[in-house]
Amino acid sequence: MWGIVPAAGRGSRIQPLAFSKELLPVGSQRDDGIDRPCAVSEYLLERLILGGADKICFVISPGKSDILEYFGDHYGSAQLAYVVQPDASGLCDAVFRAGTVVGHDEDILVGLPDTVWFPKAALQALPAADLSFLLFPVEHPEFFDAVVLDGDRVTEIQVKQDAASKWIWGAFKMSGNGFRELQSLWTKRERRDEYFGTLVNAYIAAGGQGLGVKAGESYVDVGTIDGYRTAMALLAESSPGNGRSRLLAGGSSEAARPAHAMNNGVTA
Repeated sequence: MWGIVPAAGRGSRIQPLAFSKELLPVGSQRDDGIDRPCAVSEYLLERLILGGADKICFVISPGKSDILEYFGDHYGSAQLAYVVQPDASGLCDAVFRAGTVVGHDEDILVGLPDTVWFPKAALQALPAADLSFLLFPVEHPEFFDAVVLDGDRVTEIQVKQDAASKWIWGAFKMSGNGFRELQSLWTKRERRDEYFGTLVNAYIAAGGQGLGVKAGESYVDVGTIDGYRTAMALLAESSPGNGRSRLLAGGSSEAARPAHAMNNGVTA
């Protein structure tokens, strides 16, 4: 199974940074008895692996070589691949660029690398279906993509608007067939869908089906200062002793240290 990590965004909400926002240190991990900062995207990789991914594709912009340097060729038990998105053209464009490496019959998990959510193994709750969403309850669904359900069937995704549902998607799963159908529909729509939610609405209108699974408990977008603070508090509550184990990245010993991200001599 593939995991897709769309990491080509500019991160404009949390600038200035001297490195890619996906490498923002959030919380810590213990390596060989020593606590070290943990890059925010490591939380997603850990969850993708727990969800069954054994291969992970980072979709990065041309200027984000620091992500490749940090992670190298593997993370824990998963092998890593990298695909370039020339411009920050939205989530649909990023996800479907991974089609250059994803096989026709392989399932796919997709998550956002600047988020932290629990439970860690929640992706295991997603069924074998063409399209299913891992849902989380939030206080302000209008800031996210809210998912309206009829039972467990998705009837609409309300993209960053006043929402009829408090449940948002935080990650999703596609079969190989579902991936190709959605990619084909996106192409037929002249690739104008920037948000995945608008594409899914068109997919449902054309007869496709999506399922929503309310297996998520907490979800934080770390792309803002307030979100960063909330994530730190959530990790402090969720991590015994304020620490957590880490799946080791496959980069060099120099690249595997978030502390290299310095600005005016201060660790970011």
